[in-house]
Amino acid sequence: MQKRLLIIGAGFAGMYAALSAARLRDLKGVTPDQLEIALIAPRPALVIRPRLYEAKPEAMSAPLLDVLKAVDVAYIQGYVTDVDTDRHIVEAAGHPEDRFTIHYDRVVLATGSQLFRPPVPGLAEFGFSVDSLEDAVALDKHLHKLAKQPESEARSTVVVAGGGFTGIEAATELPTRLKEIFGPKAKMRVLIVDRSDAIAPDMGAGPRPIIEKALKDLGIEMHMKLGVAELTRTGVKLSDGSEIAAATVIWAAGIRANPLTQKFAAERDNFGRLIVDRELRVPGLAGVFATGDSAKAVCDDDGNFALMSCQHATRMGAFAGNNAAAELLGVSATPYHQKGYVTCLDLGSAGALFTRGWDRKVEMIGEVAKATKREINTVWIYPPKAERTAALASAEPSRVTDVG
Repeated sequence: MQKRLLIIGAGFAGMYAALSAARLRDLKGVTPDQLEIALIAPRPALVIRPRLYEAKPEAMSAPLLDVLKAVDVAYIQGYVTDVDTDRHIVEAAGHPEDRFTIHYDRVVLATGSQLFRPPVPGLAEFGFSVDSLEDAVALDKHLHKLAKQPESEARSTVVVAGGGFTGIEAATELPTRLKEIFGPKAKMRVLIVDRSDAIAPDMGAGPRPIIEKALKDLGIEMHMKLGVAELTRTGVKLSDGSEIAAATVIWAAGIRANPLTQKFAAERDNFGRLIVDRELRVPGLAGVFATGDSAKAVCDDDGNFALMSCQHATRMGAFAGNNAAAELLGVSATPYHQKGYVTCLDLGSAGALFTRGWDRKVEMIGEVAKATKREINTVWIYPPKAERTAALASAEPSRVTDVG
């Protein structure tokens, strides 16, 4: 009787879960007729989310259908609306009238994360983001429309709400991007607003002077210890009562796990991530694994937890897919481990910043780091070629995103 491993989500974690499960199935000489591996997602494409702050965001996705076919992974178009872990059934929808259910023997939740949007007045109506492909395209269209409008203080000002990784990358890309849209002589103003005491709070004190210098060199203003209290069509009001005329506000202040994690009767952290064991199982739920931004997992023996990042999602996905397939194939699972950790922060025309380790030791800056960032963004994070042997080989868990 055929068994089914169902993977929910086609992001970095979902893609590698599918490839890794198919790899183990192939190694054990099991056919797709014996073990079906299926991936369900609204589109058979990987959104290159780490690049959505760049120009031409409509090009930031990569097709997955051919690579899934190459490794005999079935694609199901739709999105999951509910999960019944007692009956091992997911409820899904394609079009509004197209509702269906899917039975699974093992399921891997890899639905990723989404931008946290607090109930700030005007945010839903007037805020932009680079969180999803649709959001990034909407921002790009908005900027091009602004270029056709009469010159004004609001038209020429962009406020980035959030001084973390995403906010910095979005802000430092803007000077060059805005010149391409508005013309080289246009005078634009870019500001970062953040409630923290200092820019890039999660990066620590070591890299901060490099980031601050890059922002200063690019003419980007930093307004710390301030939050956005209200958005309007033409500006923002800050938490100290001051106002800034700005037709563009980019929200980059925090993320949360996809709401589908709420459908599971299990423990979650403050980000909504399901707490998983070292093999990425969800304790107390038979046959359920979670990975990527949907899971909080210990990634080394020092007690560090995987971050909500592409770097961790790819490797976590490979382990989750392997371990879910291992249970169905009657072989031992492999504990997830990811000791190496690096960051590569894009700083626009000021270059980039590359750090290694949880203490963020600076290894490269400027154009040298920028070359590494380009390789990461244009090669490393894209799907493997749609060739069976190469695609399966790319998903060996211990080698995926090995930066040690």
